[in-house]
Amino acid sequence: MPKMKTNRGAAKRFRKTKNGKIKRERAFLRHCRSSKTTKQKRRLRQQTLVCAQEEKRVKRMLACG
Repeated sequence: MPKMKTNRGAAKRFRKTKNGKIKRERAFLRHCRSSKTTKQKRRLRQQTLVCAQEEKRVKRMLACG
């Protein structure tokens, strides 16, 4: 059985934490910023974890188990 290849698009978007969870950037910060509040934009700059339902699929795309 050959090794699984890493999905390179996913590798650029997701990072694995020390505990094995997956970090990601938040969406909705690229354009139309004038209609968003400063508080919203500040919150969107912070990273968050991938939800439990998607975590298995993302891990497989990263070929990390």
